[in-house]
Amino acid sequence: MKVLIRNAHIICPASLFHGQKKDILLTDGIIRKIADSIDESADETIALEQLHLSIGWMDLFAHFCEPGFEQRETIETGAAAAAAGGFTDVMILPNTNPVVSTKSQVEFIKQRSAALPVNIYPIGSVTKNAEGKELAEMYDMHSSGAIAFSDGTQAVQHPGVLLKALQYMLPFEGTVIQVPADNSIGAHGLMNEGIVSTRLGLPGKPAIAEELMIHRDIELLKYCKSKLHITGISTRKGIELIAKAKSEGLQLTASVTPYHFFFCDEDLESYDTNLKVNPPLRTKEDMMAIREALLTGTIDCIASHHLPQHWDDKTCEFEYAKNGMTGLETVFAASNTYSSNIDALIDKLSIAPRKIFNVPVPEIKEGAEACFTLFNPEHEFVFDQSMIKSASSNNAFIGKKLKGKVYGIINKNKISINR
Repeated sequence: MKVLIRNAHIICPASLFHGQKKDILLTDGIIRKIADSIDESADETIALEQLHLSIGWMDLFAHFCEPGFEQRETIETGAAAAAAGGFTDVMILPNTNPVVSTKSQVEFIKQRSAALPVNIYPIGSVTKNAEGKELAEMYDMHSSGAIAFSDGTQAVQHPGVLLKALQYMLPFEGTVIQVPADNSIGAHGLMNEGIVSTRLGLPGKPAIAEELMIHRDIELLKYCKSKLHITGISTRKGIELIAKAKSEGLQLTASVTPYHFFFCDEDLESYDTNLKVNPPLRTKEDMMAIREALLTGTIDCIASHHLPQHWDDKTCEFEYAKNGMTGLETVFAASNTYSSNIDALIDKLSIAPRKIFNVPVPEIKEGAEACFTLFNPEHEFVFDQSMIKSASSNNAFIGKKLKGKVYGIINKNKISINR
């Protein structure tokens, strides 16, 4: 099968074609020719308005819910949402039923997703059943294809357990992913503790619950010299702790969510349950600090924290609503809306996560396998529920004006274009 991509503006700093507009000819998923103009017949021609092309994007923190919670998301619907959002690669959380804490569960996910156009990477749990008590079979899971280790939506609370996990992974250079949340502080908090929570009459979760966890995990990392990734950072002080630790040469990386730099606690005045997340939305000052950290490079990459919830778990009183929102379809547009450097943004979506988790970086050159994301960074639109491919629609960006349209992906000799 021949596919001809017309007049694509290539965004890939590692490529000789970076910043250039080229025609690209693919044959059976392989890049056969890159030139200013290609005059050849093709089975399919892709010519789109202001078409930009980069290597495929990678997300490092998404929940596809299968097995056990298929009413919220399946591997197929999660992959469809990822493709619609421009992601060719997704790391998925272990918080399924059963929890991904043995090699057989890792192998199930890899086999289940093999035929999909999106590369799926299972994250193994740090502890058995993600209960935070005993270490899971991390070496066996690593041997079966687990890309990293995390208790997912639940941070490892016990410092001794996390220390053992960090030490255990030293021989195979594994990485632990932590969401910074100390459950012993503000355990019943529904949003950020502050003036807005007081005005709304909602119990607060203080920033110190996050910052103490970041500080603790950094100290453990110093002790054992392993690799740690902290995701979902939401406070200015948390960013400062990350920056200081990086300056000391620790193997520490960090990511933020699109919703933490798009929304703040003031947006909760409508009691929108889709904005109930963990860590919670913080102050406007914290939101601006995250935007600044993305520009300065303190934050390595952007993670969707795609967390589907059933309609019943969001259409209820704020107190009873579950945490999380979907987001794979809106990561790029939400991020691009406040980004002033498209090259840096694409790097954080494509190259940075692969380097952190030792995934080979695709190339844009003749003879390489095509792994592309197609997009238009200038297109402005209002995000609508009809654009959601996920099985769940708990997305707070519905009705928001965003900038940056994703056309789709080409990966594994498959084309997924948003129609």
